[in-house]
Amino acid sequence: MTNTGKIPKVDQTTRYDVLVVGAGLAGLRAALAVDPQLSCVVLSKVYPVRSHSVAAQGGINAALDAEDQWQHHAFDTIKGSDYLADQDAAEFMCEDAQRAVYEMEHWGTLFSRRPDGRIAQRSFGGQGYPRACYAADKTGRALYQTLFERAVARRIAVFEEFFVLSLVVAERRVAGVLAIEIASGRLIAIPARAVIFATGGAGMMYARTTNPYIATGDGLAIAYRAGVPLKDMEFVQFHPTTLPGMNVLITEGARGEGAYLLNAEHDRFMGRYAPKLMEVAPRDIVSRAIETEILEGRGFADAYVHLDLRHLGDDLIRHRLSEIYDFAITYRGINPVRDPVPVQPGQHYIMGGIATGIEGQTELAGLYAAGECAAVSVHGANRLGANSLLDTLVFGRQAGLAASRFCREAGQGPPIPEQHWQGWADRLADLRSHAGRDHYAPIRRQLRATMTDSVGTFRDAKHLAAARATLRALRDAYAHAGVTDSGTVFNYDLLAFVETGFLLDVAATVVEGALLREESRGAHWRRDYPARDDEKFLKHFLFTWSAEGPVVGEAPVVVTHYQPKPRTY
Repeated sequence: MTNTGKIPKVDQTTRYDVLVVGAGLAGLRAALAVDPQLSCVVLSKVYPVRSHSVAAQGGINAALDAEDQWQHHAFDTIKGSDYLADQDAAEFMCEDAQRAVYEMEHWGTLFSRRPDGRIAQRSFGGQGYPRACYAADKTGRALYQTLFERAVARRIAVFEEFFVLSLVVAERRVAGVLAIEIASGRLIAIPARAVIFATGGAGMMYARTTNPYIATGDGLAIAYRAGVPLKDMEFVQFHPTTLPGMNVLITEGARGEGAYLLNAEHDRFMGRYAPKLMEVAPRDIVSRAIETEILEGRGFADAYVHLDLRHLGDDLIRHRLSEIYDFAITYRGINPVRDPVPVQPGQHYIMGGIATGIEGQTELAGLYAAGECAAVSVHGANRLGANSLLDTLVFGRQAGLAASRFCREAGQGPPIPEQHWQGWADRLADLRSHAGRDHYAPIRRQLRATMTDSVGTFRDAKHLAAARATLRALRDAYAHAGVTDSGTVFNYDLLAFVETGFLLDVAATVVEGALLREESRGAHWRRDYPARDDEKFLKHFLFTWSAEGPVVGEAPVVVTHYQPKPRTY
């Protein structure tokens, strides 16, 4: 079925072989990897090209030059993760990177070029070699357009504006999903033999985030409620450079091209924090440096520092950083050719996610995950810039291939139990019929403020314990909250209510992990435990749902060739 722009009809009597939830880079790459002899459908909460993948700017990592090697890329990734990445997974991703990038090039991605015609590469934080392949500062959009066109050519069905509520489990395996058709409000059970979650992150649990409004942790919370463990949830990345106010992303590629960070005293302060790499140190280090400058009074009054691109010249800024040029003018009225750009850290990425193996497999038979919603774990405690796009392509493909094998080997699977459908139908009907209850919006606002104030770049036991208490109170209030819109057609009030519940679940795992991890590692920085503690905490935390809150388990970190060392730059 081609994507015609019209809402397709979902036949609830049809059992699809593979159902992909999410139409970003990971979702489309997974769908393209599914065996063409199998039926495959993609569900998207929004029109596909609005997926957050298109907002990725700076690049995709791959060791392409003869002077570079995938093993160097793997070491940089593992060191950047503060040695919490599973090294077998990181090695797999980095070794597969060259294939993934050249595949996209051959499929039509218009990468920027060097004078000799080779794919252009720039420096990114924590990398020992310029290996970020880029398309100006619109790399995510360029990659996405390529996959979208290929999905249309393959006639992969994409059901637009469907909101997934829950994962249906029967006989200890996936049976499909339950979703709302947003345009009509009807509740739909969609049977499938295998389901791949590629639902992105959960940035909307923070007040200051580069993520879009749709990043509400849907796949994370749905898998969690179905009994699938979440992994490494305490590790939340804060991007060093976002525009104050809307927190629009200012790509790391700007610093990779040579931009400086300056405080209010016009001091290029990164020399005090990462004297070798300066502005292209890993994101966790640069974010903490900026926050420290601001907290110690060397920032500007509105809690920002300056990103200075002026010395890069008009031509480079307008061509290699054209989107950043447009953003600075559009959102701040600043021309970066003439004036420095104000920047501050903002939540950007979740290193944790649904616990998976290298093939995207989870503990639940038939369920796979890829992209930001998954924790393979290749990012560990801190993701290196330009590794996220690579993650989507490498592990999206892996998930599609593995789901295909599962369908061929595991048989038809169970039908969707009627009681699962009826339970959600009754709940939604109750919400619509009690539209006078206290609205959920204040709960959502307080959640975002709490996470920003108490579970941000710097953390400590006192603030984390207070955050946990607040989240429990918000959960109690949420149980009695409601909506104001009692309609069915495009009822985004109802959808946002459900999303708020997802965010509360995900936030609880972040806080619990942050309290338990009494050390500082990567993006998780405890003021009361400022040192990394490999003896006690070189391990993953796993979070499983219970009515009382997250049940915490542990898993070892896979170490292959790289023993943990002090992480200096």
